[in-house]
Amino acid sequence: MARVFLDTNAYIDAVHRKTEINRQFTGHKVFYSTLSTHILFYASKLKVPHKATYATEEEFEVIDFTSSILKNALTGPTPDLEDNIQLHSAAEAECDYFLTSDKKLLAMTYFGKTKIVRTL
Repeated sequence: MARVFLDTNAYIDAVHRKTEINRQFTGHKVFYSTLSTHILFYASKLKVPHKATYATEEEFEVIDFTSSILKNALTGPTPDLEDNIQLHSAAEAECDYFLTSDKKLLAMTYFGKTKIVRTL
């Protein structure tokens, strides 16, 4: 069983746009950042309560946005704070894989021990 972290774009696909991709996570432990939920609601103009949040509570584990994640994110590795928060959240959860469609992050291939891979 792999530990898989969903970057915000992968998280939004999994809970809002392409929910059928959730089948690919069967047998794996899946994580996401609390920040991703905020971005989903803001970008999609969703109102609470919303069914998207129910799926995440049952299927995925949340990584809280802590002061230590913020402190680490402010040092890099990229110039994009949100990307750094996602990467450091995955490291906090000791994830094996970081799923994203972000080309800049995919070019990194690894962040620490976490392999950065393309989402479906």
